[in-house]
Amino acid sequence: MTLATMNGQDVHVDDEGFLTEYDEWDHELAKTLAANIGIELTDAHMNVLEFLRADYKEQGETATLRRVTTMGGTPTKELFRLFPKKPAKKMAYIAGLPKPVGCV
Repeated sequence: MTLATMNGQDVHVDDEGFLTEYDEWDHELAKTLAANIGIELTDAHMNVLEFLRADYKEQGETATLRRVTTMGGTPTKELFRLFPKKPAKKMAYIAGLPKPVGCV
């Protein structure tokens, strides 16, 4: 694990920059992480991120795109609009969670 400083706080990240400590995430950090990959967060983004974090806490792993669509109620096309090109990876990154299983 590596320490990175974001928003004036040290956070633990893996070699790809994904947070490794669930409790280090907050909404301000989410804005910074999103800006790092060219996304400006809206309420629609935050609804997806909140679902991901709650689901991770319950399931112990990052939800797949299919799970976000079926359980979180956000259509796949909307996820691609909110998080262009690689939505599962981008959602997990901004939500402060590990990459979903099977995400390259």
